[in-house]
Amino acid sequence: MKYFNSSILTILFSGLLIVSACKKDDDSDKNTGPLDPDTTEEVSVDRFSDDAGTLHLRSSNPDLPGPNEPINFDNLFLAQGLAPDGQVAKYYDFDVMPLAPAPIYVLFREGESEPVENQLNIIDVIPGDLGYSDFWQMYKVTVPQDYVANTVTSLVKILDKGYELTETNYLINCPVAPKGSTAELRYTDESKTLDRGWYKNKVVYYFTFEEKVLATTAGGLNPISPIYVTFNINPDENDPNSGPASGFVTETGSAQTHNVLATIPTDADYSPLWSVNVYDNADFENVSNLTTAEAANVLAQGVMLVNCPVVYVE
Repeated sequence: MKYFNSSILTILFSGLLIVSACKKDDDSDKNTGPLDPDTTEEVSVDRFSDDAGTLHLRSSNPDLPGPNEPINFDNLFLAQGLAPDGQVAKYYDFDVMPLAPAPIYVLFREGESEPVENQLNIIDVIPGDLGYSDFWQMYKVTVPQDYVANTVTSLVKILDKGYELTETNYLINCPVAPKGSTAELRYTDESKTLDRGWYKNKVVYYFTFEEKVLATTAGGLNPISPIYVTFNINPDENDPNSGPASGFVTETGSAQTHNVLATIPTDADYSPLWSVNVYDNADFENVSNLTTAEAANVLAQGVMLVNCPVVYVE
């Protein structure tokens, strides 16, 4: 997510709120020169700590990669379900996420419609921090014409400079991950490499999924879409081994679930943030598409929101 299409930006910026940020912070970095992202310290990332994870916790699954160890999402978190019409669909499972996005700050020189060349985008939260989300709402930061790339490398510095901020409704799915992590599938011809950004004057890495142009809702939240799932043991509040802990029901000898997506990226109302509906596992054989999933015995609706970008539809 280093650059943005100028025509998309023109649309997304229209009628947006412009706010001024002039507050100083006692913890401001005193360095006034640009930082080199190739030599600057990198931040440590842990998606599986008790503070960061919900379904995927190292405390309950010690086989998960350790703090700041690369994650192979293709081996660990690539799932196979069904599209609305019953076609095979594959998606990554990036765990539970909040409904509210987190801010990401993109710098533009005054009068220009493209981001500052070579400037890394700036975030202020990573997994485990309060308010973190894989979904980022873009804020346009207007800097002077003589601004030198990567002079500003934190939110504190943006606020110290008093740069004008423009809130947009542009939303993008960028899960933060340790350096060296891999997720090799994409729905469209998108980059599969990790992008770099700034987090409190340190370099941070994140994936970018752009299978669909997303925008925040009128309330400034992430859009959501339903998915229907079933577990080997139906959820029981008195049984800690039930529900997600028991794993999804799959076809014999296969990784194929009958988890059914309500939308895919070609649908106007698609979102990779899914609201999970749980149906009775007794209906597993009867569920083969969205119509049959909706007709199943649904035990619970909207039990959690999970980030699952679709990367393949048969």
